[in-house]
Amino acid sequence: MSRTPVKKVVLAYSGGLDTSVILKWLKQEYGCEVVTFTADIGQGEELEPAREKAKAAGIQEIYIDDLREEFVRDFVYPMFRANAIYEGEYLLGTSIARPLIAKRLVEIAAETGADAISHGATGKGNDQVRFELTAYALNPDIKIIAPWREWDLLSREKLMNYAAEHGIAIEQKRDGTKSPYSMDANLLHISYEGYDLEDPWVEPGGDMWRWTKDPQDAPDTPVEITLTFIRGDVTAIDGNAMTPAAVLAALNRIGGEHGIGRADIVENRYVGMKSRGCYETPGGTILLKAHRAMESLTLDREAAHLKDELMPRYAELIYNGYWFSPEREMLQAAIDQTQTVVNGDVRLKLYKGNVTVVGRRSATNSLFDESIATFEEDAGAYDQGDATGFIRLNALRLRVQGRRR
Repeated sequence: MSRTPVKKVVLAYSGGLDTSVILKWLKQEYGCEVVTFTADIGQGEELEPAREKAKAAGIQEIYIDDLREEFVRDFVYPMFRANAIYEGEYLLGTSIARPLIAKRLVEIAAETGADAISHGATGKGNDQVRFELTAYALNPDIKIIAPWREWDLLSREKLMNYAAEHGIAIEQKRDGTKSPYSMDANLLHISYEGYDLEDPWVEPGGDMWRWTKDPQDAPDTPVEITLTFIRGDVTAIDGNAMTPAAVLAALNRIGGEHGIGRADIVENRYVGMKSRGCYETPGGTILLKAHRAMESLTLDREAAHLKDELMPRYAELIYNGYWFSPEREMLQAAIDQTQTVVNGDVRLKLYKGNVTVVGRRSATNSLFDESIATFEEDAGAYDQGDATGFIRLNALRLRVQGRRR
């Protein structure tokens, strides 16, 4: 096939099999200079080997950027202010990372004078859409090279053969083993797809999970933690002030120890197919529970209900790759306005896979009025007789219709 000439391309590069082959393939097929970009978004892997592999491949411009704080502060936290969850179960761990990576790809292209970017997402998945919608939103004229949509290396065996033919070193783990699953990790979650998960009836083996203890093996004693919210974001754990990334890392550690945050889901991909995936999101599961508890105390009823109506649309926008769309930004502005009052503390109990809210308080924004809500004598704070007219007015249309039956 004929290809548009490219002088320089920025490749989202991990140093694994796929992107190592892509690096060589780009040079061979496009005859272009390659810049590599590796993002540290909390995947928990040593990233310096990616630098060494890129150097060994003759790459002159190598970017390895620590984006952990930006990831949580500017992407994860805004998403959790919306209580976003896709199809009732998925906390969008992979979805929310893609716009940040794509944003940085476009920035590096501008910094280095590159005329294209490239990624290793396959033609069957959501990530290709997320990367490219973001890139086009930020640079409408950027060229995007998606090798999986161009080449014929459509199996791991073909990739391995290509690597062997071109002298590309592929590192194995020290024990010579490799997880059979396709995995993606960042500070928010780790995902698993493929292998035996392709049969939605098969239960994944216990050895698949990396971050969380089996709830049956979690401690027999629950642990309590208190999260402090300012304008909808957690700023401290048990009174200790932390940065956004530090908060999420700590909640991952505590939640993982207590078996929090496992999910086994069949989801609807944007490209049209159903896909089965398993996820571990311990910190995110805790954050969502705590945030909703804080809102329950501080948000007006109608504002809270409207947020809940908007949330599925907001979550779908993130899942489908529209983070930088005007509609997502519009929703975000509305959501963030509601969060000005979401201030206070939430106390949680973690026990064998469960997160239970056991207390919430707000010295500045609580809408809970004990004098009104009490079951005891309220000294006239609420006139129960007012309910008669309220009920009769709301029943009027029902009574009219009832007479016609």
